[in-house]
Formats: sequence, C-alpha cells, structure tokens
Amino acid sequence: MRIRIGFALTLALVVVLTLGPTGTSAAPATATSENAVVYWSGVAEVAIAAGRPPASSTPLAAMVHGAMYDAVAAVEGGLEPFATGVTAPPEASADAAVAQAARDVLVARVPGQAAAVQSAYDTFMASIPAGTAKDGGKAVGTAAAAGMLAMRTGDHFDDVVPYVQPPPGPGVFEPIAPTPPVDVKLGKVRPFTFDSPSKYRPDEPYELTSKRYARDVNELKEIGGVVSERTPFETEHARFFSDQAYAQYSRAVRGVAVAHGLDVAESARLLGYVWVSAADTMIACWEAKYHYYLWRPTHAIQRADTDGNRATSPDPTWQPLLVGNHPEYPSGHACLTAAVTQSLKGYFGTKRIQMTFTSNVVGAPKTYGTLDDVVAAIENARVWGGLHYRTTMTETAKHFPKIARNVGKRYFLEGHKHHGYESLEAADDE
Repeated sequence: MRIRIGFALTLALVVVLTLGPTGTSAAPATATSENAVVYWSGVAEVAIAAGRPPASSTPLAAMVHGAMYDAVAAVEGGLEPFATGVTAPPEASADAAVAQAARDVLVARVPGQAAAVQSAYDTFMASIPAGTAKDGGKAVGTAAAAGMLAMRTGDHFDDVVPYVQPPPGPGVFEPIAPTPPVDVKLGKVRPFTFDSPSKYRPDEPYELTSKRYARDVNELKEIGGVVSERTPFETEHARFFSDQAYAQYSRAVRGVAVAHGLDVAESARLLGYVWVSAADTMIACWEAKYHYYLWRPTHAIQRADTDGNRATSPDPTWQPLLVGNHPEYPSGHACLTAAVTQSLKGYFGTKRIQMTFTSNVVGAPKTYGTLDDVVAAIENARVWGGLHYRTTMTETAKHFPKIARNVGKRYFLEGHKHHGYESLEAADDE
C-alpha cells in the first residue's frame, strides 16, 4: 500500500529521524561519475553486506533503494511512487533527499552500521550548500524513509526462526557445516509486491531415480570436488563467484548505471527495480528451499548407494570445492541472477547489456557482453564449485525471472521508455 505524506509533516519528521550516532565512514570511494543514487547505493552495499549472507541482504537493499526512489520521484517528478507518495517543496535538492532517505533506512534497519552510515551522511551533506533546497530535500528524504519503514513494520525480517530438521533420508537436506543453515527466516519474510512467499514456488525437483539426476550427480562427482578434473580456469571461475553475491551484483549494477550515463531519476528507477525484484525473488527462492529440503551434492555423492539410482555410485570421501549450507533447490545464486538480469532486460529492453564483475576473493574483473552470458557464467560457477546440480541451475533460471517481470509491470517501468532503445528485440522475447 502506497503512503502519501505532505510537506508539513516531513518538516516535523526531520527533527526525529536525522538524529543518530557518528563514527568512521564505511562508504566507498566516490567516483566523479557517480550521482547521489549510485553513491548511496554503494554506501548501502558496504553497510548491508557486513557480516550478512547474500540472500537476506536483498530485503534491506530493497528498502534503501525503494526509499531513495520515492524521494527522487517526489523531487524530480516523472516517476510513480513505490511505497510513499511525498509532496516536495519547490526546488528541493534531490541529492539531499537521496542521502536522507538512505541514511534513515540504514540507521533504522542496519543499526550495527549506524556510526559508519552517519559519518558518510555527514560528509556527503557537508558538500551540499545550506539553504531551503537542502532543507527541503532532507524533509523529502525523511518522509520517504518513514513511509518505507512504516510499510515494512512487522515484515518478520528480524524474527528468529529456528532450523527444524525434517526426517533424514535419501534426498533430504542435512546441514553440511558446523554453523546453522543459512537464512532459515527468509522464506517467512513478507514480500514487497505480493502477498505470500509461496506464491512463486516452483515445481518439485526431479526424482532421484531419473537419468538427469544421475547425469548431474556424476558431473559434480567428476568436476565439482576439492579433488577433481577441473581446469585451473574453472577453479578460478568458481572461486571468483564465491564472493558475497549481493555485494558483487551491487557493484556490477552500479557499473551499468554509470556506463549508461543514467541521471539521478533513471538511476533511482533502475536500482529500485533491481533490488525490489531481487528481494521478492530471494524471499520466494528461500521459501521453496525450506519447503523442498533437497540434499546438496555433498550427501548426494557420499550416500549415492541410498538414492535408488543404478547409474550413481557413492564416494564417502567426496567434498565440494565450495560449501553452501542450505537446501540445494532452487539455487539462490541463480535466483539472484534471474532477478538482476531480468530487471536489466526489462529496463533497457534488450539482453545485450554489458556487465563487469569484480571479486574480493580471486581474479581480475570479468566482463560479459550479454545478460545470457552472465546467466551461463553463474551456472558454470556453481557446478564447477560443487554447489549445485546443473538442472537446478537451468530450472531456476527459467522459473524466477517472472517475479522481476511482474514487479516491472506493476511498479518501476510504468511509463518508462527503454533507455537508449526503441523497442524490445524479437530475440529477447524467446
């Protein structure tokens, strides 16, 4: 439900919500080509990703980017509000509005990073001249953040949900690390754009006795283990994409916005679309994970003598190159990739969008010429890392783009003409 807040109320809210602790900045280095939305997206990335898994990072990213989008919509016009309709005073500063919106959401929902966020905010605001434009922008940002925070009250994101192990057996996930399974709570979080986390639940995974399952298990057994027949390139590729996936995609998407010269309004539209789509996709993805509880390749290979498939054989010593401690199906990385690539395709009207990824784990930047190339790269990375069956990757990539398509139709792409493209290319609709 969209909330509308008038300018008079925003002035009162400024006094309450702009107070916060100060501390050392965790903000990224400012690039001269970055506008306020892109810059604050980077601040949010650093704050949100600190000590947090990729999947549960996305709802927080959606809140920050949704609030920034509503703030920009109020000041710049031409955008339909997402959560909060705000009436902006004349000549309000969009930069101040963006910074205030991002700051307020982060301080409220990522309190452990409040000091660093406040320091980034103080530095950023010091660069904006004092006056009515700055004050008006701050009021708009405060109102946009307040509306988003109100919208997400009681969203269950901060609930503590204990892990409950279903009866063990062939095909049933069991933890493969000493730490608790990852993001058990996420599938119970209220989505942003639909009612039930189970609305987009995919079909059941394939049977353990199927030929495809045997093919996938045997492929992983050969090239996905710590000891395997992988090439050095394949090993580096798998490790490259073992970085915190939300942060890795955040950097890549900001790079797309900068490369295409998007202004504040279009950056707000694109990044708001990407991260709201990502949040709802990951909520649905994790609901499905903890509904199906499909075992990961570790136990599938170690216990292959229990799967009823004559084409598989056990290796009790097999260990994956990389460890993912949550149910295998659907693939979280493929879900996130589906959300991001479909949002970019929906915004630009083409799959021919270049993306450059960097990794804090290993390797030089990797650049892909199309969004299909990105999907294929992630599929290979998760198979070569021993994390996922190839069929899980392909089926996840087919199923989950529908969430981003629906988010775009209902919200961020209303009245949007594809930036720099006249029409969708026929090949992109296949």
